[in-house]
Amino acid sequence: MIRPLIAAAVLTGWARPLPAQISRLDARLQPNTAHDVRALVDSARAAGLPEEPLVLKALEGQSKGASGDRIVVAVRALLQSLRTAQTSLGLQASPEELVAGSAALRAGAPETALASVRHDRGGSVAITLSVLADLVGSGIPVGTATKAILTLVHQNVSDREFLQLRTRVEQDIRTGMAPGSALERRLAGIPAAGPPRQP
Repeated sequence: MIRPLIAAAVLTGWARPLPAQISRLDARLQPNTAHDVRALVDSARAAGLPEEPLVLKALEGQSKGASGDRIVVAVRALLQSLRTAQTSLGLQASPEELVAGSAALRAGAPETALASVRHDRGGSVAITLSVLADLVGSGIPVGTATKAILTLVHQNVSDREFLQLRTRVEQDIRTGMAPGSALERRLAGIPAAGPPRQP
């Protein structure tokens, strides 16, 4: 089953904080739960991490009928993944990069993959990491998806090519093709954009 696309979320800038949504915590959560979630949001703000994903996670849990304890656990786990992404990507990482890195980590990508993408790719790595998360979410094994992404990074492919890869792989999966086979097929059609980067 294909999950909602992380790359699309990054492109629409959902990593940016929305005060109106943060204020909805008190309205929709039980007082103790809202208090705990707000404390986690405050911790994110103090660490220079994006706040809105935490708020959205809490509101998502409430809309699904999750208990207060489960909501807090889920928000805390998301905060931890954002912290880990920041460690791997560096303090200069943008909110979009941190959200994408967090998604990749939660999909199962190793921290070393985030660090390698940061080291080897010029410019923002938000799209690269979000596509990695989406590929794994589409059913491609973590190791296979990570290796493919790092290979493309070394080939200097553009963000546009990464997004096209994700779209075409998921189109193939919808037609019944196995996820791994879809990735292999679409990788063959991506030319290197320039001299390979040195690992």
